[in-house]
Amino acid sequence: MGFFRRRQPRARRTTSVLTALLVVAGTTVATTPTATAAVPTGFTDSLAIGGLTAPTNVAFAPDGKVFVAEKSGIVKVFDSLADTTATVFADLRPQTQDFWDRGLLGIAVDPRFPARPFVYALYTYDAVPGGAAPRWGDTCPTPPGATDQGCVVTGRLSKLTMGPAGVATAEQPLITDWCQQYPSHSIGTVAFGPDGALYVGGGDGASFNFADYGQVGNPCADPPSAAGTNLTPPTARGGALRSQSPRRPAGEPVTLDGTIVRVDPDTGAGMPGNPFAGSPDANARRVIAHGMRNQFRFAFRPGTEEIWSGDVGWNTWEEINRIADANDATAENFGWPCFEGAARQSGYDNANLTLCESLYTSGGQNAPFYAYNHSSKVVASDPCPTGGSSVAGIAFENGSNYPAAYDGALFFADSSRGCVWAMQTTAGQPDPTKLVPFVTGVNAPVQVLTGPGGDLFYVALGAGQVRRVSYPGGGNRAPTAVATATPSSGPAPLTVQFSGTGSTDPDQGDVLSYAWDLDGDGAYDDSTSATATWTYTAQAQVTARLRVTDQAGASGTAAVAVTVGTPTSQDPVPVISTPTTALRWRVGQAVSFSGSATDPQDGALPASALSWKLSIQHCASTGSCHEHVVQNTTGVSSGTFVAPDHEYPSYLELTLTATDSSGRTASTTRRLDPQTVALTFASSPSGLQLAVGGATQATPFTRTVIVGSNNSISAPSPQGSGTFSRYRYRNWSDGGAQTHNIIAPATPTTYTATYSRCLLSC
Repeated sequence: MGFFRRRQPRARRTTSVLTALLVVAGTTVATTPTATAAVPTGFTDSLAIGGLTAPTNVAFAPDGKVFVAEKSGIVKVFDSLADTTATVFADLRPQTQDFWDRGLLGIAVDPRFPARPFVYALYTYDAVPGGAAPRWGDTCPTPPGATDQGCVVTGRLSKLTMGPAGVATAEQPLITDWCQQYPSHSIGTVAFGPDGALYVGGGDGASFNFADYGQVGNPCADPPSAAGTNLTPPTARGGALRSQSPRRPAGEPVTLDGTIVRVDPDTGAGMPGNPFAGSPDANARRVIAHGMRNQFRFAFRPGTEEIWSGDVGWNTWEEINRIADANDATAENFGWPCFEGAARQSGYDNANLTLCESLYTSGGQNAPFYAYNHSSKVVASDPCPTGGSSVAGIAFENGSNYPAAYDGALFFADSSRGCVWAMQTTAGQPDPTKLVPFVTGVNAPVQVLTGPGGDLFYVALGAGQVRRVSYPGGGNRAPTAVATATPSSGPAPLTVQFSGTGSTDPDQGDVLSYAWDLDGDGAYDDSTSATATWTYTAQAQVTARLRVTDQAGASGTAAVAVTVGTPTSQDPVPVISTPTTALRWRVGQAVSFSGSATDPQDGALPASALSWKLSIQHCASTGSCHEHVVQNTTGVSSGTFVAPDHEYPSYLELTLTATDSSGRTASTTRRLDPQTVALTFASSPSGLQLAVGGATQATPFTRTVIVGSNNSISAPSPQGSGTFSRYRYRNWSDGGAQTHNIIAPATPTTYTATYSRCLLSC
């Protein structure tokens, strides 16, 4: 986007960190990781691992190690859940593109680890198809523009080998594919199946703003034309239609976009018995399911060969899809982009694309097992917002001590709504009529999974945490942490005596271990004693934390505030000078930004103390908004970004964060609203159906869009019924093809599709 981000230092940071919100969403800043999530009565929600930077995935190894993926490309390893100090297992940042919804998004541990010392990483490979990394870095310049021609990258699945020192010594790329033109719908999950095969998912890599069939440059070289040639209906087979590539004519390449594949964990080759095992195309031999938009997370149902996958929808539906047998010879087709939910997706349907029309005629699309509408509650009584939605986690209860009502339950998360629900069972099968809220108010859940003790764990990306949901009433109960600080305030240098000796455990005989975060960086790595001493040398307001853990792994936390120096007026004061709130930006407009900060102790802060975040707030008709981060940058006082394309209603937020010499931070945010325009769509005769983006409506109607935005429009033909009431498309008033894209002008404009009456037949 022309918004430059410097790579972070390799060493662990001790000040606040920028963390990312996915999904298919974006990122948020968490200067002090906190949790406000609520769980059902009797359950506890506790911190398992904190102090992380944009965590996206966690994997538990058979020997007790815990691997955590961070979006930037870092894989960390902890010896156990009680380990408070991470080791960097692998640093894949040089070849990982950490931009928008791209990054290191999936990891898996070999089920025979450490005998087979392999960890598998799934990440956005910063290279064009056939090229070498790095191509773009963690940005996308304009041109080509992230939401215009797109900074084309690929996805990569790699096998990492752990060496004697406990860190990765080699990376073996297994698959490099998943062509991605636009900065979302990247890769997602890598997981082992019960058969020992490796299963991998990737999104369609297409536009999230308009019906994309390859009409904007076609850089992925989708058929029937070469790269650089815009595709047109009805023959276009690019863009989101890559999800249907296994249905392309014989001899045309199959891509892995929008698929789940089953491969050999040592070679990346398709497994024998896969549906297309006899194909001459290596990608086709890998595919076991396709027709998905962004199946970011999937999981196996315990004791079965079933895969359950959450597919992030476009305008209307979030899906949970079921693959009945991952080992059979059937390649499930879940219909995207021809279908969304159980219905035809009107933006693609009305483009009269051959790949969709043939699917409508022949059938064979697998309807979702369960789908929920963006405008509706999942559970009528839940506190979760509606509007923005991104199903972002799938897991099953497996061996927990949870109440019997949760036996075999399907858990699924939505990162935009910040919630996790449980679909309880009937006769052992997940039952959509038995949905209950399970964790609400989460700061961006992007993964759920079961772990030690059968408890549900989730990754709270926005908080930089891995958290654990336990049920103390069913057996082992969590301890209660009590922390004191003496003195709790005073001038620097200030030596403070901390004590956790007041902590208790309700289970007689349980022995507690202690871990302290005394420097306030979110990592419990400063002391393991029941009492601790820490000297603060600079003025600051620090929140010290104690975590106590019993021998069964249940834990509790407590916090105590320490004020070093004068308790007021310690924070730095950041100021955004430009742009002002008077700005009304257009898509593609270069916007200059500048700012500064002062501090009561340090005076004027240097540019190195400043960090910036540009994000989009995407809002629903209900008024609720969720964040998509475009780019972060650090160490500059000014720069330029290019305003991105996005659906309206939405607006930009520019946040400036300043960090003083003591590590104290403060932020200021400026809302930047777009310049909008009303586009009217009419037909002659009036009352016919026209498609704009992903929705179809009877004319006349008006859409408010952002000036400069790219919008797909289509005039379905024929329309009507009866001998004298059927109409055939003739032309658009702007001279465009029956299906084409328009760039929103600065002034209100009417687009009219003219039809003629069919005299005998259409």
